[in-house]
Amino acid sequence: MQINRLFDIADLQLAEFPQPVCVESLEDGRLRSYSTKEFIDTAEQLALGLMDLGIKPGDKVALASGNRAEWAIVDQAVLRIGAIGIPIYPTMTADDYAYILEHSESKAFFVSNAELLAKARAAQAKVPAVAHIFTFDRIEGATHWKTLLGRGTEQRATLEGYKAAVKNSDLATIIYTSGTTGKPKGVMLSHNNILSNVEGSAPRLPVERGAKAVSFLPLCHIYERMLMYLYQRAGMQVRFQETLEELGARIKEAKPDVFTAVPRLLEKIYDAILTKGEALTGIKRKLFFWSLDLGERYEVHGRSWWYDVQLGIARKLVFSKWREALGGNVKCVASGSAALQPRLARIFNAAGVPLMEGYGLTETSPVVSVNDARNDGLRFGSVGRPLKDVEVRIADDGEILIKGPNVMMGYYKEPGLTSEVLAPDGWFHTGDIGELRDGFLYITDRKKEMFKTSGGKYVAPQPIENQLKASRFIEQAMVIGENRKFPAALIVPSFAFLKDYCALKGIPYEGPQQIIGDKRIVDRIFAEVQKVNAGLGHWEQIKRIELLPAEFTIDSGELTPSLKLRRKAIMARYTAQVERIYT
Repeated sequence: MQINRLFDIADLQLAEFPQPVCVESLEDGRLRSYSTKEFIDTAEQLALGLMDLGIKPGDKVALASGNRAEWAIVDQAVLRIGAIGIPIYPTMTADDYAYILEHSESKAFFVSNAELLAKARAAQAKVPAVAHIFTFDRIEGATHWKTLLGRGTEQRATLEGYKAAVKNSDLATIIYTSGTTGKPKGVMLSHNNILSNVEGSAPRLPVERGAKAVSFLPLCHIYERMLMYLYQRAGMQVRFQETLEELGARIKEAKPDVFTAVPRLLEKIYDAILTKGEALTGIKRKLFFWSLDLGERYEVHGRSWWYDVQLGIARKLVFSKWREALGGNVKCVASGSAALQPRLARIFNAAGVPLMEGYGLTETSPVVSVNDARNDGLRFGSVGRPLKDVEVRIADDGEILIKGPNVMMGYYKEPGLTSEVLAPDGWFHTGDIGELRDGFLYITDRKKEMFKTSGGKYVAPQPIENQLKASRFIEQAMVIGENRKFPAALIVPSFAFLKDYCALKGIPYEGPQQIIGDKRIVDRIFAEVQKVNAGLGHWEQIKRIELLPAEFTIDSGELTPSLKLRRKAIMARYTAQVERIYT
């Protein structure tokens, strides 16, 4: 069977390797599994129900929810009609909901819970064209999504006609990227855009049919959504996890072969492991930190026989517990969205947990390149080799340019913005700076985030921030200094670690606000900054810091939903601290 449209993936699974569990998640408080057949049957019933409401090919249907089986079912239903899915980040504001619903001209809206229903209704009041709102949870006074099942059965032949009419080149979804400034832009992706990425990524996925995946990164982002299709294409079982609460326990319970993560989450996992190691005593403590030191020196090539002997001991006595904590079966953890510390990649790979960093954008459906531990396809510090049929070129100014079947159709209703990034010859301008070495792509910074000091020197903040966050004292960091005399940094300390550190050193700890004003703590964290400075050019070195009392979060507007810094918002909030640095 040939795959030409996204919904063909599930049909292929049913025809050639049906799974007893295609997707599963909590539903009404219990784990609910859908076989491949039940998944498709439910999606088609829902498609008929939507058609009964008047939804037809080309219409827009919005969806805001955490990761759950219902998300995938709605997605399938919309695709089979030939309608356009509009995924919305659950964490966005009601005003953002209203903007996206109006801009996309959505006619129906699915949300998961009461909190999102409240935002949906507030948005609907401003956008009355959204005639229908459905919920996944059973909420009094709301219309449950299952009320659509069993309706429109007389339109089965019409649905088959709709499905047959969907072309590979048709628009499948519009994904509104949050961006770091301004209103969201609607990225138009066709069936072919996403399918080309599924097929190109498949050879980098080291699993067999019947393997398991846990999906918890937002499905509203094309990264996790493309992977959902890829898992189904590979004949895998997918367990959706709606929240990050008790994520470690859920991963251990599910025993996945593969899952995806962002560097921020991997850093937290590593910090939790370190905390447990710190609590050890005697020979166990020495063995733990000996293993960590060994892991930090892990290389893909050129390891001595003696190193490998020691690594075998460390894997058996220490790192085996890491693998057990992840369920014991993990064959690949894919990391994306932001730069990964090479140190983390080394340690996890040394531990026998293959951690593979990749690179991509919503506009490229999303994967451009990804590492692969097999076939000499891994280089620490790189984002891997480009996928098949994806061309990568470095412009004269260092910008990464992409060309291939994965590149978007354009920005919805924004031809001007489209022409700014998508050249007539098909090359997409990423806004990222990088280089190609031996076929591997290396990201060095964001073009738009680079700044120039008043002395005329360019500074790339992202690599410096990444190095700062490697310190256990530092939770988050933002390097500043545009048109200023020197670079500086706004730093959010790791307050959990500081609490233990202060107890050890006999320093009073009364909370974040108090501790960031303690000169001993400021000096200690600046000593960590100086370690990073030692490897930087003089013009790049951080001369002063300000400690901040609270983490940057999505809710506060300081992080995008994909956990990137909103630099303008952070600068606006901490104007006083910035001015204190430079006065």
